[in-house]
Amino acid sequence: MVLALRGLGRRRVRDAALSVLAPVVACCAALAGLTAWAGAGRAGSPTRVRVTEGRVLLPSVGVPETAAFFRIANEGGSADTLVRITARDVPGDVTLSQHRMERGDMAYRSEIDSVSVAAGERLAMSPVGVDLTVPVPSKAWRSGDLVPFTLEFRRSGPVRVLAVVVRPGTVSPQ
Repeated sequence: MVLALRGLGRRRVRDAALSVLAPVVACCAALAGLTAWAGAGRAGSPTRVRVTEGRVLLPSVGVPETAAFFRIANEGGSADTLVRITARDVPGDVTLSQHRMERGDMAYRSEIDSVSVAAGERLAMSPVGVDLTVPVPSKAWRSGDLVPFTLEFRRSGPVRVLAVVVRPGTVSPQ
């Protein structure tokens, strides 16, 4: 065995040590990151979704649908996904929508099935991003009316929240 080591030479021993060192350093860095994450109480903690600032745009006369917006904060340690929305006082289904811009400053809305909110992140629904498309009820809404919604999350379950009816132009695009 001693003869085998003498035959390797210093350069080959150094190259072998360096090739082993890189994965060891990477593993140590990953372990340090996971230790810090766990130490902060984030590892494996459940989702804690908070929904605030619900607003529904006052519908225009003769328009069959309007938009609603909420601020969603996931204060937990695991991601969660908004998968379904219901509103007791509206006819039909409330849908989750994404607005996209095309050439010539044309915007279009596309229905999406869900939207994720990562651990520790926030989602601010807006007229230029993610929002809810809400069918207009036959009973006219007025500014200041409250509309009950239930936002259902994959892990957190249902969150019941009220949205206030506001005039268009009062919802920030961001």
